[in-house]
Amino acid sequence: MRTTVECHNKNIIQAYRARLLHFTNDPAYDQQSTAWFEDGLLIIAEGKVIAAGNYDQLKQTLAEDTVIHDYRGKLIIPGFIDTHLHYPQTDMIASPADGLLPWLERYTFPIERKFADTNYAHEVAQFFVDELLRCGTTTAMVYGSVHQESVEAFFLESESRNLRMVAGKVMMDRNCPTFLQDSAETSALQTETIIKKWHRRGRQLVAITPRFAPTSSESQLQLASELVRAYPEVYLQTHVSENVNEVAWVKSLFPKARSYLDVYDSYGMLRPKSMYAHCIWLDDNDRTRMMQTQSAVAVCPTSNLFLGSGLFDFERADKHQQLLSLATDVGAGTSFSMLHTMNEAYKVARMQGTHLSALRLFYLATLGAARSMQLEGTIGNFSTGAEADFIVLDLSATPLLARRTSHAESLEELLFCLAMLGDDRAVLATYAAGCVVHKRAH
Repeated sequence: MRTTVECHNKNIIQAYRARLLHFTNDPAYDQQSTAWFEDGLLIIAEGKVIAAGNYDQLKQTLAEDTVIHDYRGKLIIPGFIDTHLHYPQTDMIASPADGLLPWLERYTFPIERKFADTNYAHEVAQFFVDELLRCGTTTAMVYGSVHQESVEAFFLESESRNLRMVAGKVMMDRNCPTFLQDSAETSALQTETIIKKWHRRGRQLVAITPRFAPTSSESQLQLASELVRAYPEVYLQTHVSENVNEVAWVKSLFPKARSYLDVYDSYGMLRPKSMYAHCIWLDDNDRTRMMQTQSAVAVCPTSNLFLGSGLFDFERADKHQQLLSLATDVGAGTSFSMLHTMNEAYKVARMQGTHLSALRLFYLATLGAARSMQLEGTIGNFSTGAEADFIVLDLSATPLLARRTSHAESLEELLFCLAMLGDDRAVLATYAAGCVVHKRAH
């Protein structure tokens, strides 16, 4: 059942009282990066943030007739940002396979074939967006299928709820079933059509989306690179160095490339607004190159564990100052919930000998993701003028969560409990541009 959008008069100031948290910098490097208000007030109007801070101070700035929505005892944070997932894979989540490449052949490609059917694409897009909002995700970088209709269906659904979303048509012209194979020329023309229609239409943004190097010919990669140069304000998204067998396959297909990442670099695809999923098997030269070009990493812990792809090295990534964010990677990932994704990211880091604080995990799912997408100031925190995308988290959503958070002794401990014990049930409400786009059923 489709989530309805409830909008107060957008021209009237609205205020929300609750515990309030957002970030101004990465807490791993800046001890003053956390804006935390035990009794906070978020003030918005016309879909934008006017102010966020201490309730006692900010209430003095409000007119007497201002409506204050009372969420005391709850926690308000910016909406989660998921930087990598595949909406056509919604119906094949939790499909067993013994690795990435067999999983693609057995489940992914057959299900994506269905997106030639516009009605099917619209139905899945509706469910997919509902699920994101139910989990508190207000922005995502989304892959369609090779079918132009799939992206059209997704953007229509996103636009109807006024969400800030990024999406693109998969480009794939080799090493795939013939029923999903497009030509280099057709994929480029259709991508350009999508860019001209949808990029910056309302809150919609477009990504040039070659699936991954093995399924694109050199001609297709060349045409994709020409689109990258022609539309520098448009995003690029793809996969790199996810799985050892995949890396070996790329080496055989592109023997002149120094590395898997170098294939993309040779086509001018490393630049700001480029998002590379996984990045497990990079070397230090790759990491340095990504830092130099401000190319970003979407870390996908649930997917990497599910497919046995490997463990992301947070310590080495931080050493090379890579732009990092968290992503669910549905359908290889096993949950739409960014809280569940934080849980797995923490464990992946521990297996590599690294401790990720809860503050850092929440940063990576909000402001860190916005920075990776070059959208700081637009989404990701409550800076003045930012779009009013936020979620209300219920610290008593389950008996165990309520019991554990009731005696948390610090903000760090409180957030850690949420990351370890929370899921979609913890999301009481989701707001996009100041409008209610999800309310948890009682």
